[in-house]
Amino acid sequence: MLRALLSVIVFLLLLQPAFSAELKKPNILFILVDDLGKEWMGCYGQEWIQLPAIDELAATGMTYNNAWCMPQCTPTRVTLLTGQYPFRHGWTNHWDVPRWGAGAHFDPKLNTTFANVLRDAGYKTCAAGKWQIDDFRVEPNAMQEAGFDDWCMWTGYEAQNPPSANRYWDPYINIKGKGSQSYPGQFGPDIFCDYLIDFIGKHKTEPMLLYYPMVLTHTPLTTTPLNKDETDKSRLFPVMVRYADKLVGRLMATLDEAGIRENTIIVFTTDNGTGGQSNIKFRGRFVRGGKTKMTEHNGTAMPFIVNCPGTVPGGVETDALIDFTDILPTFAELGGGKLPASRVVDGKSFAPLMLGETKEGPREWILSMGGGPAALRDGRVQPALDYDDRVIRDKHYKLWIDANRKPSKLFRITGDQWEEQNLIHSNSPKDQAALDRLTAIAAQFPTKDGAPLYEKNPPQKWDQKPGIPGQGKKQKRKAKTKQ
Repeated sequence: MLRALLSVIVFLLLLQPAFSAELKKPNILFILVDDLGKEWMGCYGQEWIQLPAIDELAATGMTYNNAWCMPQCTPTRVTLLTGQYPFRHGWTNHWDVPRWGAGAHFDPKLNTTFANVLRDAGYKTCAAGKWQIDDFRVEPNAMQEAGFDDWCMWTGYEAQNPPSANRYWDPYINIKGKGSQSYPGQFGPDIFCDYLIDFIGKHKTEPMLLYYPMVLTHTPLTTTPLNKDETDKSRLFPVMVRYADKLVGRLMATLDEAGIRENTIIVFTTDNGTGGQSNIKFRGRFVRGGKTKMTEHNGTAMPFIVNCPGTVPGGVETDALIDFTDILPTFAELGGGKLPASRVVDGKSFAPLMLGETKEGPREWILSMGGGPAALRDGRVQPALDYDDRVIRDKHYKLWIDANRKPSKLFRITGDQWEEQNLIHSNSPKDQAALDRLTAIAAQFPTKDGAPLYEKNPPQKWDQKPGIPGQGKKQKRKAKTKQ
């Protein structure tokens, strides 16, 4: 009997290292849809559009109800790459590098990305989709320096280069080893997806990080291969959403066919709310897209789904708080990577929550901030204001802080998800305690937001001069906040 028991123990010990190694090195597929709020997701309560792939991810994975992005493109993208809040990394406002230039860029010598962390941990890394924080004409090795072994990217519209505006039909794409060029007659989203599928086929026996920042569903509104002859503009956006879902389904099928689905953690989310051009019925209301806004259900709280059969619990919803600073430390923990020792990481890993080891997340509060174009002063990109307005929430309350660092609105968000009853002057002891608690958190932030960290790129003929169209509108909105 004792000999049999010892044999079983030895057998289990022999199995354990392989099992642990597999958990330490899961593949990670990070899908980031462009400009699409949760009001378009059936798994969050949307009532009419069918998105079978995304709904399957939710039904067989973990759906997060309180995952906060930043309100606009650049603040979100730099935040998720670096694990830092905009007040620290400096990109508090939008700056479209290939279009506006002025020497600004995402400087890998002064910033660390989750791709750097995982590549150093032994991962093969690939990115396909939208970048927009470097100009590949000036920095042909930007993706490599940001941590990616391979890439297929639309850098964004390059000033004075009209073909580069195309991200959909006849796309202008930069591919490693091929440089930038147009692909006549092709549909950009298919090229990006095909590239990831090819990369999976080449590296399926190695740990992979796949970063898929889609160009869909951002404007301009376009037809897709599903509706090439459509002429009614009002019908375009829903099919763009459906096409994004189709591409998600293709990647899921590829992982299944490669036999690695159960060792691949899929993270699906979006970079900010839907562009304001669309309304959709959501939870009994017609909701307008909330891009650039910090309202809860269409501006900051984005769809966030994690899926990995056998590793991530299936059919689970969580109200745990997470924000996009948490992505880098979470990926680092999942992949056995080391956080950058010389740089602050504001985020907290929620890997134990993701893996079902706990039902609670690591956070007591989350933050969102940033939007509108940045300013160009003294030859450098600077925040439009010294202190950008922001929102902070805990599990029950949400506080708005204005540009004077003063609390302006307070909502009991668990009972007022549409933010209709401002409790800032409430006499309720619970409301006052929440106000004091969240105000104290805000007081921990710097009194002045940081500026982007970069060594300036050489001057270019297309560089933006001070005074970007739309900046005045941003400043005017902020001035009203100060009154």
